[in-house]
Amino acid sequence: MKNNEVLHIDIPQFQNDLISWYQDNKRDLPWRKDQDPYKVWVSEIMLQQTKVDTVIPYFNQFIKKFPSVQDLAKAEEQDVLKSWEGLGYYSRARNLQNAIREVMASYEGTIPANSADLGALKGVGPYTKGAILSIAYNQPEPAVDGNVMRVLSRILKIDEDIAKPRTKKLFEEIVRELISRADPSSFNQGMMELGAIVCTPKNPMCMLCPVQRHCHAFAEGIENELPVKSKGKKQKTVPYVALLIQNKQGKYLIEKRPDTGLLANLWQFPMISIAETGFNQIPDWFEKEYGINVRLKREAGRLKHVFSHLIWELEVHQAVSSDTKTNRKDAQFVSQNEMKAFPFPVSHQKMMQFL
Repeated sequence: MKNNEVLHIDIPQFQNDLISWYQDNKRDLPWRKDQDPYKVWVSEIMLQQTKVDTVIPYFNQFIKKFPSVQDLAKAEEQDVLKSWEGLGYYSRARNLQNAIREVMASYEGTIPANSADLGALKGVGPYTKGAILSIAYNQPEPAVDGNVMRVLSRILKIDEDIAKPRTKKLFEEIVRELISRADPSSFNQGMMELGAIVCTPKNPMCMLCPVQRHCHAFAEGIENELPVKSKGKKQKTVPYVALLIQNKQGKYLIEKRPDTGLLANLWQFPMISIAETGFNQIPDWFEKEYGINVRLKREAGRLKHVFSHLIWELEVHQAVSSDTKTNRKDAQFVSQNEMKAFPFPVSHQKMMQFL
């Protein structure tokens, strides 16, 4: 890409304005204490689809429990998922641990500092790779996320749809041209910081922007019209009955989800799709599927849980059983105290209020 196609700004001055502002205004975040590539990696994975304020306590707890590549590699997956409990998008945690195990097996525990090796690790996409290489290893690699695309859409007045993969590739090319060779770490973090606290999705604070003089959208008064982003597919709504089944020992039935797919390997209370099994057939279904007798009691409450592509509408019922064992290997009766050791998704953590 030639500079004059879209980069109609003074690049050295832009770099200087952005990096100076970042150095003076950057937030004091725990993963910025040093340039440890492991901490950068963990923080960037946690920050995908999650706000900074939410991530900070999770990050601190995670690093305390798994302080090094070696500690995370040898940890039990259930312990890792338990530490991730509540952050959502649990495949991030599984992919992170699998990739860290690859680092131990193939690179003697040292996170690769070259693009090809790092990018070949499980779950390391272009953004994560660019963040680690630029922030930890100070290499001029683009790290383009939604924040960066929003900032550059406005500064360069680009009206390409940022929901499309080809647009992200365009922005990666642009960042390769714009990035500071002298301080790529501060440049990339400055772009992310600018998008997070000044150039926000709605009502950007243009009067506080350190690169306002470079911004074409601001100059034309169209900053609220950019970036262009098409809407994704409509979420599918699925109704479920979730059962809090207590046996005569006072224990509750929980089950492990499959090891692939949505919320893989997390634990939950049994859920039945009402579209597939009518409410009145639930006791018979449990007899057949779990080998236990179940008697439904009152409805305890209703919950709704929204995923990116799916909405669960959960009708939570209390139930009792005279059985103490089930014929399913992936299900067991546990006390409320024992339950604390198992990783549950947020939707099922919320059900615990009805126990």
